[in-house]
Order: sequence, then C-alpha cells, then structure tokens
Amino acid sequence: MSNSSVKHMLLAVCFFALMNVVVKTLPHIPAIEIILFRSVFSFIASYLILKKQSVPVFGNNKKLLVIRGIVGSIGLITFFYTLQNIPLASAVTIQYLGPIFTSILGIFIVKEKVKPKQFLFFAIAFSGVIMIEGFDPRINGLFLAIGITSALFSGLAYNVIRRLKNTEHPLVIVFYFPLVTIPIAGIISILYWKQPEGRDWFYLLLVGVLSQLAQYFMTIAYQNANLAKVSNLNYLGIIFALGFGYVLFEETYNLYTYGGMLLVLTGVILNFLYARRPETK
Repeated sequence: MSNSSVKHMLLAVCFFALMNVVVKTLPHIPAIEIILFRSVFSFIASYLILKKQSVPVFGNNKKLLVIRGIVGSIGLITFFYTLQNIPLASAVTIQYLGPIFTSILGIFIVKEKVKPKQFLFFAIAFSGVIMIEGFDPRINGLFLAIGITSALFSGLAYNVIRRLKNTEHPLVIVFYFPLVTIPIAGIISILYWKQPEGRDWFYLLLVGVLSQLAQYFMTIAYQNANLAKVSNLNYLGIIFALGFGYVLFEETYNLYTYGGMLLVLTGVILNFLYARRPETK
C-alpha cells in the first residue's frame, strides 16, 4: 500500500470524524433531512467539478454506479440515525464493523486474498468493538441492529468502489451517491420535515463540505489500495469519536470501553504492519 493511499485514507477519516460531530450537534433536525441537505451539496459540487474537468458525468458502468449509490445511501441513512440517538463513540464503533465486512466481502466480490493471520487481527479488533458495545447500557437491540446494517452496507459500497477502479473517475462515483440518495431522502423528508433556523443552515452546509471532502479522499484510497489493508485505517476514527464525545458532549465511558478501544487499535496496527510486509503480497 502506497504512502499516498495512507494519506488519502487518513484525511478521509479526519473529515468523517468532524462531520460526525456536526451531525451530533443537530439532534433537533431529523437525520434524513440532514442527509438530504448533504446530498444536495455533494450533487452540486461534484457536478460542477466534473464539468470543469470535462469528465463524463454519468460514467461508464452505470449499473455498478447505481448499485454503489443505493448501498451507500442505505448505509448513510442508518448510520446518521444511530449517530443522533446513541453516544458518539458507540455509534462510530458499531459503524467501524464496516472494514471487517469490507475485507470479508472483498474475498467474494473483488477476489482479493486475505491471509489467515489477518483474520486473527480482525477478530481482535472485532472483539474490541463487541466489548465497547456490550458494556454500554445506552444502546438497545434496535439501534445495534440498525448500526450493524449500516456497517454491512458500507462494506458493500466499498467493494463496489473497488470494482469501479479501472472504469470510473473518483468524482463520478461520489456523484452517483447523491444522485441516488436525493430522491430517497427527499420523499422520506416530507414526512419528518423540520425547518432549519439560524446556525442550523451553517451546520448543514458544513456537513456537506466535510462529507464531500471525506468521500473524495476515501474513494481515491479504496481505488488504489488493497481493501483489507486500507479499510482498517478507518478504525482510527474511534479515537476521534471518544475524544470529541467526551470534550464536546460530556459523554463518559468506563474502563471496559477504553479496554475495547485498545483491542481495536491493537488489531488495526497488527494488521496494518502485517499487510505491508512484502512477503504477504
């Protein structure tokens, strides 16, 4: 995995972490409405940039692009729902089951090999996530199920991105996300609409900007690196989630939570170092 891919993924993680914080500050705005505003911004920004660069807006493999838009939309809607209803770190750690689904599904979808030792590292990281969630009484079965659904569809979306590596410009892939999401979110928002006021407009715009940057850098990273290697860098977002949750939202955690975080990071670092070894290619 190139240093460029690592940098792109780390930038994506940082921007996603900031986006999560902004979404968390808008508990009075329905999640689906935030997604609608986010998608409109992403649609306009992606379209203008694609036109400026003279890149065909609708791409080549339209079927896979639409599928990416659908699974990505489902993953985002379910994630934002959990993000607004449970502690920040808890929502993020459930979402970070996504890289595990990404790597496992990648074996079947993009035919990428995962070494046996890497499954041990995945298990260590997964046990950390389970430990964090298992000792958080603020999460019920419904939110856990919705969160896992989000992680599963995120894993599917990342694999589709990898399939589109050689046929599509990164911004075309990003463009199809809001293209598919806008009609879905628009229809549902009619039922739950709440008029934004004052600073809400600024925060909604900020969600759009941060998510656009995160999507762009994430797409480049997934197109140019092995899924099992790059996807695990996502776990670093747990550090941001715990820190922001404590400082900004006064969310406290017990020792088991920190123990779970340590397990997750241990699994991630071990897998990252192992995957970079030349003999594992």
